[in-house]
Amino acid sequence: MAEIRGGFLNTELWSELPKEQWLETEYKLARSTGLPVIVGLGYSPDQIRELAPLVKPYADALELSTHYVGNDISPIVNALKAAKEAVDVPVFMKLSPHPNIQEIAIALEQAGADGLVMINSFGPCLSIDLETGLPLMGSKDGYGWLSGAAIKPLALRCVYQAARVVGIPIFGVGGVTNGRDAAEMFMAGASAVQVCTEAILRGPTVYGKIAKELNAFLDGHGYSSVEEIRGLTIRKMAERGAPKAGHSPTVDMERCSLCGQCEISCPYGAISANDRLNIDEEKCFVCGLCVSRCKRGALHLEL
Repeated sequence: MAEIRGGFLNTELWSELPKEQWLETEYKLARSTGLPVIVGLGYSPDQIRELAPLVKPYADALELSTHYVGNDISPIVNALKAAKEAVDVPVFMKLSPHPNIQEIAIALEQAGADGLVMINSFGPCLSIDLETGLPLMGSKDGYGWLSGAAIKPLALRCVYQAARVVGIPIFGVGGVTNGRDAAEMFMAGASAVQVCTEAILRGPTVYGKIAKELNAFLDGHGYSSVEEIRGLTIRKMAERGAPKAGHSPTVDMERCSLCGQCEISCPYGAISANDRLNIDEEKCFVCGLCVSRCKRGALHLEL
């Protein structure tokens, strides 16, 4: 595993521990907490058929990850069927960021999936150690799988697309580092949020930190619960319809500090900062970059 700029690469095995240790020790420890236990399994239907009955005494639910990256639905559906035949607890399917995510989500719902988990790490990816010239990862080809903050937009797209076409719950996962990230997942349509990479990098206290930040976001925006924001983006997009032809961003000079960052970033040369911020309507292409770059919220774009 390695931290890279903007994200995280890993070539982890399913587990460094043998299945015997999980069955004899780890699952019993997990059950002793009194909390629900979701057991993760993979990859192939044959492996799942072997393992699912063994973990059944400890599992309140299963999460299956085929880590399949093709577009054929059958390997994923067959893995689901293998688990459903072996256990009588909920089975959640963890999906890679497929381009045809809606088609797969619908097929899994119809095949009996109790929920979806998206997304798995993205890849394969490559990072190079400039001092040695070798790949950063020690895998056979030097490849790893990308997780962490870099994949959050990809995860949000998948959650958003799937939530529009299925009724089963979705666990949003991928790039959640703080409470606002968790809120985005809920707005995209997730019913729950998972965090892994951030806990590896920052330690297990991130879970409490994220929960507190999410509560602060909800309170600060007048929401009484997560349910109020779940699927909010889907509803808002349905109300808005197609985006209108926009005008240049408006400037709130009470917020603007004239830092000049928007002027530096504008690829069209439409912004100038002297004693106030000016946007040239003729040059502005309404791309919105300056709005996203402004940390003080001084620029606003009507969509």
